[in-house]
Amino acid sequence: MFRSRAGVAAGALFLVSSLALTACGGSGSSGGDDGKDAKTLTLWHYEGPTSAMGIAWNKAIEEFKTSHPGVTVKFEEKSFEQIQQNAQMILNSDSAPDIMEYNKGNATAGLLAKQGLLTDLSDQVTKFGWDKKLSPSLQTTDRYDDQGIMGSGKWYGVSNYGEYVEMYYNKDLFKKYNLQVPATYDDLVKVMDAFKSRGVTPLSVGGAEYPAQQIFYELALSKANRQWVNNYELYQNKVDFHGPELTYGAQTFADWVSKGYIAKNSAGIKAEDMGVAFEQGKFPMMFSGSWWYGRFQSEVKNFDWGTFLFPGNTMHPGSGGNLWVVPSKSKAKSLAYDFINITMQPDIQNLMGNSGGLPVAADPNAITDPKSKELIDNFNKVSTSDGLAFYPDWPAPGYYDTLVAGVQGLINGSKTPAAFLDEIAKPYNENLSDIGK
Repeated sequence: MFRSRAGVAAGALFLVSSLALTACGGSGSSGGDDGKDAKTLTLWHYEGPTSAMGIAWNKAIEEFKTSHPGVTVKFEEKSFEQIQQNAQMILNSDSAPDIMEYNKGNATAGLLAKQGLLTDLSDQVTKFGWDKKLSPSLQTTDRYDDQGIMGSGKWYGVSNYGEYVEMYYNKDLFKKYNLQVPATYDDLVKVMDAFKSRGVTPLSVGGAEYPAQQIFYELALSKANRQWVNNYELYQNKVDFHGPELTYGAQTFADWVSKGYIAKNSAGIKAEDMGVAFEQGKFPMMFSGSWWYGRFQSEVKNFDWGTFLFPGNTMHPGSGGNLWVVPSKSKAKSLAYDFINITMQPDIQNLMGNSGGLPVAADPNAITDPKSKELIDNFNKVSTSDGLAFYPDWPAPGYYDTLVAGVQGLINGSKTPAAFLDEIAKPYNENLSDIGK
């Protein structure tokens, strides 16, 4: 999913090589190294200008312009939702950009690769040496087989950052109510109860987009192990949607709503509004991805804040970052490859790291920002324990929208946990039938 946002590359500071993620495949269309004489590079991504990736990629655009005199960069910032919902239509048209950021996983990049809408980057990966900068675990979400299943086969994307999901918290509000960072799940419940008893809703949640479903998934992961994740994400074995993992996730999420930990109006709140509300100090906690980190570093001025991993869990949503992909209809593929290569350079990677991101090829000694080191430390705790569990919407095409609608039903009370699980089981199992699993 978004942000669906893992690791940090080989030889570098972030120990990504210790990840032990596995998968299967890649396919789609091939594209040559054409567009050498193009004079315009059209680039789309959905990272905010103050985010770590936005800062680093803006610098990469400057460097690209310097190294490509006479070439115009036409950058268009899109929302995650715009690209998520319209990619197939756009990439099937003559309006396709030359390069864009796209969500990784079977249901997104894998589906587009299977449909022939993405350029096979395998030759470019070898030419530029990107495979040497990306550990095998990071390559999982860059490569897809003929069925669009991630993990092996051709390269259809390149991750140049990592990501994972954790809890952001307002240190000033914790101090005001004499609360400590929770070390266990029971401690977390006590903290949320303490805030609720004082009339404070504990969690800022965006139910209209990805954040709420990631809470549901994190709760399910508290009862899961690596094999369950591989079954769910990589189709290694059948998944029981009324088994202990998903049942606990759905029931506990519904309980959190009934207890007031999650506001019922959050069903209509988007991720951006969720983050802004946390920035404004309206909520003491927000469970979301590392992609917010750099933005909070630059924008949160009125209180001190920090992060902690979901207490008690060894597995968390996370993966290699979203992908640079080159649409099959790109008119400037050669320029697109050059731009990807610039984003992999040490200076751009170091800038990302010091801006609150998780770069894949940074110089360890160049990461000097204290908060960035905190982010990286938590990431290392997850990655060294093989704790990156991908995202809940990856397994099937259109599954993101299914999960958004389903979790909204849990928030507004229109669905029981059992009905929610039946609803999300149907497209998952239909997809397995479609691919012969």
